Amino acid sequence: MAKLVSLADGVADLVHDGDVVALEGFTHLIPFAAGHEIIRQGRRDLTLVRMTPDVIYDQLIGAGCARRLVFSWGGNPGVGSLHRFRDAVQHAWPGPLELEEHSHAGMANRYVAGASGLPFAVLRGYTGTDLPRHTTNIRPISCPFTGEVLTAVPALRPDVTVVHAQRADRMGNVQMWGITGVQKEAVLAAHRSLVTVEEIVDQLEAVPGQVVLPGWAITAVAEVPGGAHPSYAQGYSVRDNDFYRSWDAVSRHRDTFRAWLDQQVHQAGAPA
Repeated sequence: MAKLVSLADGVADLVHDGDVVALEGFTHLIPFAAGHEIIRQGRRDLTLVRMTPDVIYDQLIGAGCARRLVFSWGGNPGVGSLHRFRDAVQHAWPGPLELEEHSHAGMANRYVAGASGLPFAVLRGYTGTDLPRHTTNIRPISCPFTGEVLTAVPALRPDVTVVHAQRADRMGNVQMWGITGVQKEAVLAAHRSLVTVEEIVDQLEAVPGQVVLPGWAITAVAEVPGGAHPSYAQGYSVRDNDFYRSWDAVSRHRDTFRAWLDQQVHQAGAPA
């Protein structure tokens, strides 16, 4: 059964320096509060994994948490570049950032392989692209039945996956609905998992299109209302588009980013 914990205790217990960490969520249910707690606790040398690293990964990279990024697209959705990401790649600030780039399909299939206990995934999606020339773990493989040349990519097995969801019960069973991306697969592929939720309830009520992650498959659950802001949690909050637009100016320069980080993450998380 998943443990019910505070966010601070969950991050302290489950996220360690040098870990491979996935914070998943596709536009919806992005675990921003958990990412901020990782920053506050000063984690370093992380390999960050995510299909679509956006603003929360820009913040983690700028805060010096990341050594490596495994991803398939990066940007501020609907706005433009991630300036802290660009600064790390182009100028090694606040430190150098190694990159491992894949396609969306490649990343999704890597999570599925990890969740299935398989060593690798096979797909057609890299054919005709330059990605195999730049990413060493994208390899050709011949189908043993037809001889067709396909592409193999290794399974993703994060040390810890962090996701946000709408609800959990007191046994640690988690319920999410709406755009759910690869959260389920990322949790099942991980060695450890932390799920933040809008609320903990006595009993889960069925919702159309729901995904339920059983408590025995999750390490810990933390109740964090608003834990997806500025992304959204369907049924609980709406997307804060103004924040995404304002992030471009905040993150463009190191000084404005550091001031924002101090005020909005470090001071905001300090005990009263």
